Amino acid sequence: MNKVYASVRAALHDIPDGATIAIGGFGDAGVPFGLIDALIEQGARDLTIVANNAGSGQDGIAALIAADRVRKMVCSYPRTSGSVVFEEYYAAGKIELELLPQGTIGERLRAGAAGIPGFYTATGAGTILAEGKETRTFDGRDYVLERALVPDFAFVLGAVGDRHGNVRTHASARNFGPVMAAAGRVTIAEVREIVELGGIDPEAVTMPGIFVDRVVRIAR
Repeated sequence: MNKVYASVRAALHDIPDGATIAIGGFGDAGVPFGLIDALIEQGARDLTIVANNAGSGQDGIAALIAADRVRKMVCSYPRTSGSVVFEEYYAAGKIELELLPQGTIGERLRAGAAGIPGFYTATGAGTILAEGKETRTFDGRDYVLERALVPDFAFVLGAVGDRHGNVRTHASARNFGPVMAAAGRVTIAEVREIVELGGIDPEAVTMPGIFVDRVVRIAR
């Protein structure tokens, strides 16, 4: 078994137009910039991107939006410091937005990974975030039904990976990576270094190979 791809182009070859892609990161920490850059070159369009935020500056998700590749953002923080690209596109009606609380995104991904179709949460109940969603009352409190998220692809960042797909992240780069890796139908990990089997301390593995389908080394 060897999940290491020789090139990033090969790792992304089958991403189609209209795909839903979860992209790890919190701010700039843990963002797989190399995979995003390669996706722009690959050319897939009309994408739905699931992420913590809608990018900042001109790099990463912001660059993907600026290349007219994103149809819809599913995120918690569409407006962050330097998020000028998303704001411009949204104001012009060129991109859709599904706004979700950060914990709800995480739980929707976790539910998708666990095969749970949906769950009720009090977060967002009684607000515009609940519009169009089923609401039920339990023990006198309103809860809104949230459906699981199962992205077609998940892009995650690691520091080190091996040919079985085991990945170790560094510090705060971990953030959404593990839950996105578990939820994605196909998970692609960008790593800085490939090591031999046994080269990662089992206690340090943050994304086990069972959840990672492809590993590609990208030097940045």
